[in-house]
Amino acid sequence: MKAHNPRIICRDGFSISVQARETAYCTPRSDHGPYSHVECGYPSEVPKSWRFREFSEAAQFGKGYPKDEEYTDTVYPYVPVHLVRHELDLHGGIVEGRLPE
Repeated sequence: MKAHNPRIICRDGFSISVQARETAYCTPRSDHGPYSHVECGYPSEVPKSWRFREFSEAAQFGKGYPKDEEYTDTVYPYVPVHLVRHELDLHGGIVEGRLPE
């Protein structure tokens, strides 16, 4: 089984877990990429991109708009990689960690 991907930290301090492997919410659901969609989770603050926020479990299964803490204490299944890159760019880019390959 593929190991956990290290948590990503951005230039402005934003951090998030981004995973892709057989047991993660990703496409393909395999230990081998390339991946078109990845599982994100537990961002250190509310993501800036509304499009990214729409993938949170709180937004998908809740009623109305989630509270801020519901955006940070949740998983984001099957997020398109291009949206993850966009969110990371909004935070100044990656300074530690990496996207799954």
